[in-house]
Amino acid sequence: MDKIAVLIPCYNESRTIQKVVEDFKKVLPEAVVYVYDNNSTDGTDEIARRAGAVVRYEYKQGKGNVIRRMFRDVEAECYIIIDGDDTYPVEAAPEMIRPVFEKNADMVVGDRLSSTYFTENKRAFHNFGNSLVRKSINLLFGADIKDMMTGYRAFSYLFVKSFPVLSKGFEIETEMSIHAADKNMQVENVIVEYRDRPEGSVSKLNTFSDGFRVLRTIARMYQTYKPMNFFGLLSAVLAALSIGFMIPVIVHYTKTGLVPHFPTLIVCGFAMLAAMQSFFSGLILKTMGQKNRQDFEMELQRLKIRRDKLSED
Repeated sequence: MDKIAVLIPCYNESRTIQKVVEDFKKVLPEAVVYVYDNNSTDGTDEIARRAGAVVRYEYKQGKGNVIRRMFRDVEAECYIIIDGDDTYPVEAAPEMIRPVFEKNADMVVGDRLSSTYFTENKRAFHNFGNSLVRKSINLLFGADIKDMMTGYRAFSYLFVKSFPVLSKGFEIETEMSIHAADKNMQVENVIVEYRDRPEGSVSKLNTFSDGFRVLRTIARMYQTYKPMNFFGLLSAVLAALSIGFMIPVIVHYTKTGLVPHFPTLIVCGFAMLAAMQSFFSGLILKTMGQKNRQDFEMELQRLKIRRDKLSED
């Protein structure tokens, strides 16, 4: 079992991967550096291997798929995940891992948004998207995570081995943040400097398509993790529409004894039934979610025992 594992997901990062690996070798000589190549065609894997990294492969395309493979394969007391594009300061790594060992933090977030991100990043929509995602998740899930989309994080063994990776692409960072907030895990924020990609290095993130996936992930996970809020809101909207359109029909009936708009009355009745069904669906799913949280806490206990045995070996 490694003391510290550095995990670097890579896709065509030949211009920068050597520097990132060598920097980690200098800053954290006790760490094992893993580079997981995701179908690169520019020799990223060979460059990383020559620089001293342990190179492995994930053939299903997408950052989420790579992280799933990393988390399954590597056993370590502390994990650092960082992009291979040399936009994050490797020298901040000791400060990133310190809360994991000293404060039992489950996830440490490399916070770019509180430092140089908005001045270094030249893509305006990325800046707007990062702010929108951060505010949305903190509001919806009651979290205080300063940078939701950062690719620079440190994790405990318990987080890595209990995190169910469902995302396939760049929405994986959003999924990590929501999982930590929902499971009441200890999250620390460490401010790190950010620098834009060096000349010749191209981002694989598509502002609009990947941004849409991130927003869809937030909506999906809000439905999953906060079902009473989600379905309760839907129920309230349906009930309000039903009552709003039904009032004129009832008023007319009390005055004349006649119902001139039967289709409206019928639709309002079905809308109210849908509102009731939505409410009770949220109630049932909330109860199931509570049971899942209890099972998750028990799983953490089993993982802690397994970690302690691996550490002794």
